[in-house]
Amino acid sequence: MQLDADTYQRILGEELRKLRKKRGWTRKELNQRLQSDISLQTLATYELGTRQCSIVRLVELCLAMDELPQNLLARVHKRVFGEEPGRIRVNLARVVATDQQGLEPLRRWAEGRLTQSSSADVLLDLPALDRMAELCGLPTQELIGRLRDLSVVSTSQ
Repeated sequence: MQLDADTYQRILGEELRKLRKKRGWTRKELNQRLQSDISLQTLATYELGTRQCSIVRLVELCLAMDELPQNLLARVHKRVFGEEPGRIRVNLARVVATDQQGLEPLRRWAEGRLTQSSSADVLLDLPALDRMAELCGLPTQELIGRLRDLSVVSTSQ
């Protein structure tokens, strides 16, 4: 899986802005609640995703808005990678279409799921991946790597 830093930064900014607006605050009102002195322009560039935000600054912003930083980052992660922490998104049509050796049991499962569901994507947690890896005769991490290679990470959500 590859990280598109610009996209991640932009979505982080969008989430910060949504959080501030959810509180009904202007940038100036947020600025007044921060411990450190940050210009309104700096806040604007964080929200636009045009300036990187240090971890310490991100935590400060989150705490000022009464938000746990890990919750904010989980939302960003989900938007950027289309996954929830601890799960991976698998495109069933791509699994069916692959000719990778060792994935035959997974292909049969994906074909069955596609006939039962209108969605081509599923989220799989670690126990499900462990079980599938066992059926394919692969280590779990190798299966996860192969599935991620099959998936194209969408950043236009």
